[in-house]
Amino acid sequence: MRRLKIFIIGGAGYIGSHMVKVAHKAGHDVVTIDNLSTGHHDAVLYGEFELCDILDTLKLDKLFKKHKPDAVMHFSAYSIVEESVSDPYKYYNNNISGTLNLLRSMIDNNCMRFIFSSSAAIFGNPVYIPIDENHPKNPINPYGKSKLMVEEILKDFESAYGLKYVTLRYFNAAGHDPEGELTERHNPETHLLPIIMQAANRKRQSVSIFGNDYDTADGSCIRDYIHVNDLANAHLKGLEYLYNSGTSSTDFNLGNGSGFSVKEVVQQVKDITNKNFLVIEERRRNGDPSTLIASDKKAQKILKYKKNFPSLKKIIQTLIKN
Repeated sequence: MRRLKIFIIGGAGYIGSHMVKVAHKAGHDVVTIDNLSTGHHDAVLYGEFELCDILDTLKLDKLFKKHKPDAVMHFSAYSIVEESVSDPYKYYNNNISGTLNLLRSMIDNNCMRFIFSSSAAIFGNPVYIPIDENHPKNPINPYGKSKLMVEEILKDFESAYGLKYVTLRYFNAAGHDPEGELTERHNPETHLLPIIMQAANRKRQSVSIFGNDYDTADGSCIRDYIHVNDLANAHLKGLEYLYNSGTSSTDFNLGNGSGFSVKEVVQQVKDITNKNFLVIEERRRNGDPSTLIASDKKAQKILKYKKNFPSLKKIIQTLIKN
C-alpha cells in the first residue's frame, strides 16, 4: 500500500494515540483531530495535530480542504456504558451527529475511505458464543445503539455516495504500548485492567466488581480482551483491504476469542504481580451484558492480521512495564 495521509479522529485518546504511532511507524502521514475533552495533547507523539470538535462542521470542512486526506479513521466517541444510560443525549449527539458531520465533510471533499471503530456493545446479550459478525444485533444501552446506528448509516452512504468503509467491532481494548511511550489515561479511569493495576501499585484503595449474580461460573461478567496495538494493526489491515482488495465494504469482530471473568482478571493480576489488594463486590451497573467473547475468524482469514498479544497474561505484562 502506498503512503497515505490519514485523518485520525480522536487520536489524542487511548486507542487513537496508539493508532497514530502505529500508522506513523508504517510510513503514513498522520493528522490527529481531537477536541481534547478526554484526550491528551502530549499523547500525540507523531504527525500533525488539529484542535477540532467533530460537531464543528465549518472547522471540520476547513481541515479537509487544508490537508486533503486519503482516508479517515474514526475513534472519537463517548464510550462509558453506564453514563450512556444516564445521559443518552450526550452519546447520540456526539457519536451519531458528530459522525454524520464527519461523513459529510468526507463526501464533500472526495475522501472516500473510512475505518470505523464500532463495538461489541451492538450485540447486546449474546444468543450464542463466540460472537461472529452475523450474530443478532440487539444493543441494550445507548452507547451500543449509537454504534449500531452509525453502522446502518455507513451502509446508506455506500449505496448513495460510493463511500467505502471497514467497520471494526472491538471487544475489550487493553494493554499499553510495548515500547513504553504510551499508556492509558482516563479521568476518571473506567477500564478494568488499569484500575486493577492501580490497586496493585497502591494508587487506589480497592477494586470494585460490579455484579456477582450474572449467569457465569463465578457470577461476574466475562469479557474478551485484545491488546491496543493488535487493534491498531487491524486498522491498518482494514485500510489495506480497502485499497488493495476490497470490492465492497465490510465489518469484522476483533477480540482474542477467549473470555475471562472479572474475578479471573483480578486473580491473574494478583498472581503475575505477586501483590494483594482489597476487592469489593457491588451491584450491577446498568447496561452491562453478562458475557462477550469474539469470533475473529473472518478478520484472520480476510485481513490476515496477526495478534502479537494473544493471551491475557501478555497483555497484563505490557501494563507492568509501564
